[in-house]
Amino acid sequence: MNATTEISVQNQLQGKRIMITGTTGFLGKVVLEKIIREVPGVGKITVLIRGNDRYREARERFANEIMTSSVFDRLRTENPLHLRQFCQDKIDCLTGEVTKEYFGMTREDFTKLASSIDVVINSAACVDFRERLDHTLAINTLCLLNIADLVKAAGNIPLIHVSTCYVNGFNRGNCHEEIATPARKAIKRNPAGFYEAVPLITTLQKKIDETKRVCLQPEKLTEQLSELGIRESHRYGWNDTYTFTKWIGEQLIMEKLHDSTLTIVRPSIIESTYQEPVAGWIEGIKVADAIIMAYARERTPIFPARPKGVIDIIPADLVANSIILATAEAWAAQGKHRIYQCSSGSSNPITIGRMIKLLQTEANRNYTDYDRLLPKGKPRRDFRTVNRTLFVGAMAIVRTVVLAYDGICTVTGMRNRLKGITDFVHTTMKLSVTFSFYAAPKYLFHNVKLMDLASRVKEEERRRFPVNPEIIEWERYMGPIHLSGLNRYSLKDRKKRATEPVKTFKKVEEIARNKGKAVPDAA
Repeated sequence: MNATTEISVQNQLQGKRIMITGTTGFLGKVVLEKIIREVPGVGKITVLIRGNDRYREARERFANEIMTSSVFDRLRTENPLHLRQFCQDKIDCLTGEVTKEYFGMTREDFTKLASSIDVVINSAACVDFRERLDHTLAINTLCLLNIADLVKAAGNIPLIHVSTCYVNGFNRGNCHEEIATPARKAIKRNPAGFYEAVPLITTLQKKIDETKRVCLQPEKLTEQLSELGIRESHRYGWNDTYTFTKWIGEQLIMEKLHDSTLTIVRPSIIESTYQEPVAGWIEGIKVADAIIMAYARERTPIFPARPKGVIDIIPADLVANSIILATAEAWAAQGKHRIYQCSSGSSNPITIGRMIKLLQTEANRNYTDYDRLLPKGKPRRDFRTVNRTLFVGAMAIVRTVVLAYDGICTVTGMRNRLKGITDFVHTTMKLSVTFSFYAAPKYLFHNVKLMDLASRVKEEERRRFPVNPEIIEWERYMGPIHLSGLNRYSLKDRKKRATEPVKTFKKVEEIARNKGKAVPDAA
């Protein structure tokens, strides 16, 4: 297929057997829902799911943690028969762990899996910015060796790997859809163009092992490995362990699949959906939401940020559409490596200052509509941004004084009269350390190649799978859409769970047995 050939999602994915990892996560659910609703002609979807303490088998976890999600409410309402039939005929659940060789299965079962799929979408990730380095490295980097083994065993089928725009680290200015250069410590680059990940991984593994060896207090090991991750990230040019390990993962998978079809999709800050399946759908608290929650609950009135800096936010449905378009293209034109950035900053930017203003205006104007988000009613004070450097210095001084006073009170038994200030300092410092990098941007992500891909998609399907951030009306999105989504979905009563999907999937198992099909068991 040449660059001008029209791409049809429906035609390219017709009958294709797609494996998806990470469907228990926020983005994975949006991708799965969109394929079920808009690409009914796919042959099969295999979801690789790790068993947990509550649900040991993938089929149980799928039924109780994925299909009960409100992201499927639209399908349950508009086309319940299609949803039921699709689950019965086209969803295969496989119990497995991406961080283990052969996903924890036998080699024979791994080979059978490889022979039963045509394309892989990998959205599994650890998105905790300050998780311990060994865990993050395993999930965001080393698991890609197992993904690569599957791709090769299946005959070098296409892989769509979800990364993040923030692999660009501390780089400043324009960041394009290309291999990101480390901003600080030099890493050797090979003739193929990507950086050599294996020596870097070996170095990090040695430091992880040494940290474990010298740690004399087991209860402090997690904290020490977390701090190690942050130190190493900063050493090489990244803000946190998440983005650092995602960058290493990109280099590793490009090396391992140098002769395969590989597409890396890099979203920026993923937030609630803009349009589909419903405006404002979200799960959990994302990057920008931690700041919103602190403001809404009046935990802190200030935050270090650059009001004129462009914060790159992208709705989850635009990201899911980008992944689906990339999947169709990868199948149509194989044998290439591609990088797409799903971002808004270069074509429809919103600044930190404007975002905060829109959120505050909506919260003050319609606070009665957000009973869970604003339990105290109308916010009593505005959320103000301050210079990051001055903030860190001032808060360090305040924190020292507060901690000293707190220590004196603990030793002497005095009443701590600064309890409120202590809570304020802890909350503000935690937000600052974790999120202020994203709120003081000095970079601009470009999405030219993604827009070129969209231009080559059939016009009708371009409307059904929009990826262009220019459609976002920030007044609506950062106002009623996003706040309503947080209020309705992230802060909803978790006891209210749908029961129909569970019944549906039990019926799937029954039908599978009647047909003589194997229902996956725990590995």
